[in-house]
Amino acid sequence: MGLGYLFGGGVGTEPHGLELYRAYPVVRSWYEQVADWTGLTVSQILEDDLPTAQEERQSVGTVREAALAIGVHDVLATFHLRPTAIGGLSLGAMAASCLAGAVERQQLFEMLAGSRDVPEPAADAPKQGIAIAFGGLGDGAPSHPGEGVPGVHLAGDFGPTVDGTQRILMLAGRAEALNELAAELPQGTVVPLPGRTIAVHTPLRKPYRDFMARRIDAMSFTDPEVPLLSCLEPKVLRSGDDVRDLFQRNSTDPISLVDVYSGMKEQGVQLGLVMGPSIPEGILAFPFPVVHIERPEHIEQALGTAYDLGIDLTSGPVPS
Repeated sequence: MGLGYLFGGGVGTEPHGLELYRAYPVVRSWYEQVADWTGLTVSQILEDDLPTAQEERQSVGTVREAALAIGVHDVLATFHLRPTAIGGLSLGAMAASCLAGAVERQQLFEMLAGSRDVPEPAADAPKQGIAIAFGGLGDGAPSHPGEGVPGVHLAGDFGPTVDGTQRILMLAGRAEALNELAAELPQGTVVPLPGRTIAVHTPLRKPYRDFMARRIDAMSFTDPEVPLLSCLEPKVLRSGDDVRDLFQRNSTDPISLVDVYSGMKEQGVQLGLVMGPSIPEGILAFPFPVVHIERPEHIEQALGTAYDLGIDLTSGPVPS
């Protein structure tokens, strides 16, 4: 019986983490370290507007989100919270790998900062986009609302909603195809997200994957010290080679929150702590209670919930 740490993916545009930064010296020290590794200022990481160029914007955004997630972990560590299983989605999978001891923090953040050098798409390249979609459940339901539509890919599966009526999915691909699909289906079935111009977790992201492959190959990966759940298939990542494969495939392969939380359930997780704001709160059906942590008051809530459930917070190994 134990505690699972869940790390979301995605790159938001709003600043997050200011309250934790102001409340905890360990977080302030952490952001200074990230700034040193990435060449960004603490203000750029925490709260400044993101750059306008697509790949630079994505790079700084990933540094921002990963810094917050790991900062939450470090605050919890001061209260001796130790996960018995760990996993995440997309960027969160890489942060989770770091905290499972499979890759050094400095290497992760240097990689994220280095992704700003990925070439920008050609001016005449077809526009890309992302959409949230609501799919059916049960036998015979299509894998996603855009199944078989050229230019539309299933990029993520977040699982059933709390009420069990539908499944929340992420689609990505050509922006024109996503907009046409949204117009053809009942209103609200597919909702294109404004300002999202990268078709993450689809074959369209192959130029990014190819550009980053050499940098990832040069990184050092070791066996995880804590059970590390993959978001790319139902699997526990047990070796450094497993984790390297996750890093290489992460940009082009679809992700699944279901694979992560189902794997955690099999590892005996009784309570999940969701690091940061990128996994929506109160909408998804998890197989165990979850506490979302973004602000200082959530730390106390996590401690109280763990105590109420009788979870042994000191039995697991200490992640890096």
